[in-house]
Amino acid sequence: MITGTVLQIVDGEVYVNVGYKSDGVIPKGEFSSDPEVNVNELVKEGDSIDVEVVKVNDGEGNVLLSRRNVEGKKLWDDMLKEDIVGKVFESVCKEVVKGGIVVDINGIRAFIPASQAAVRYVENLSTFVGKEMKVKILEVDTERKRIVASAKQAILEERAAAKKAKWDALVVGSKVMGTVRRITDFGAFVDIGGIDGLVHVTDAAWGRVKHPSDVLSVGQKIEVLILNVDPEKERISLGYKQLQPKPWTLAAEKYPIGTIVEGKVVRVVPFGAFVALEPTIDGLVHISQVSARRIEKVEDAIKVGDVIRCKVLEVNVEAKRISLSRKDVLLEENPDLVAELEAEKAERERLYQERKAAREAQREQQRQGSERNKERSERAPRTERSNVERRENSSRPDRRRRSEDADYELPPIETTTTSLKDLFANYKPEEE
Repeated sequence: MITGTVLQIVDGEVYVNVGYKSDGVIPKGEFSSDPEVNVNELVKEGDSIDVEVVKVNDGEGNVLLSRRNVEGKKLWDDMLKEDIVGKVFESVCKEVVKGGIVVDINGIRAFIPASQAAVRYVENLSTFVGKEMKVKILEVDTERKRIVASAKQAILEERAAAKKAKWDALVVGSKVMGTVRRITDFGAFVDIGGIDGLVHVTDAAWGRVKHPSDVLSVGQKIEVLILNVDPEKERISLGYKQLQPKPWTLAAEKYPIGTIVEGKVVRVVPFGAFVALEPTIDGLVHISQVSARRIEKVEDAIKVGDVIRCKVLEVNVEAKRISLSRKDVLLEENPDLVAELEAEKAERERLYQERKAAREAQREQQRQGSERNKERSERAPRTERSNVERRENSSRPDRRRRSEDADYELPPIETTTTSLKDLFANYKPEEE
């Protein structure tokens, strides 16, 4: 290394007096390792400059000089003052060589094997030329002044540091935005800034959900609540339903009385049918409101799986009950059916009035017959009634006499004693 004086600057080339018979020249590419540097901003005529002689004669009678090599040696010495293995530096890819690429680290060339150029395999390494890269120093050979670096390790370390920072920033109970990346039978995985958390199927909605895809879809952006964080197992539990209003709190607003709703029959019971208005809210259609005509069973009009239209009759948020009517919708949407039902009602009323008149006529006939019988009984001869009275009176003393006769005393009964001896006293057996 020698020191010279700048004589002039022509088209980016610096002419320097180094005490040789011929002036020295620093080509534009040998002035600095930074190709974008502006020579006129760094030196001017009369400045002292440290250079290295590359060739005594460049073919044109000039001494070929290099400031870049001097700069590189200084950088190398400065770099080796401390252990740089494992440290990360900014660099610029210069060229593609056999087995990898060469990068410039503050004027020092370093080699990056092809396997360490990126996290994933890259077939065309020329795509890196001219690009800035963060590299990690893997090996330093001071004798050969050779450095082996890795862009892959630098990227992985940067990702790990960013990931750790994100894990440290996660707070249970906080709200974060995320994107649904994958859906399984047991839940949905949501990306919340480079980290995937799980929304379990039980935390996808307030009601029972058969599959998470019934509520969420891939690519959907949602706000979730952090329920639990396990950095060791790298697991995050997220909740989606916790940030959604409970369905029944909005039921009165969503289903005003008198509105027409559409739902699927999910269950049939003897007293009616339950209709799903949404995954967490069912309404009841009472059997009296299932059909415009009277039916014996709900199944006579609808069955499970049918999609029906109903009118909202009542909404009880506290009891979580919605009353629906299919009959009202049928009557409103079918004027012909209304006319037919009115005709049937009129016919039933006519028959009822006829039966009522017949019953009243029968009762009047019975009343008149009773009155005639009463009049005949009043016109009967008095003698007949007297005889009847005498017969009744004559039977009464007899009953008294029989009662009096029962009070007589029975004569005493003599007691006798008879024995076998007395019976056989006069018996004489016959002689043969």
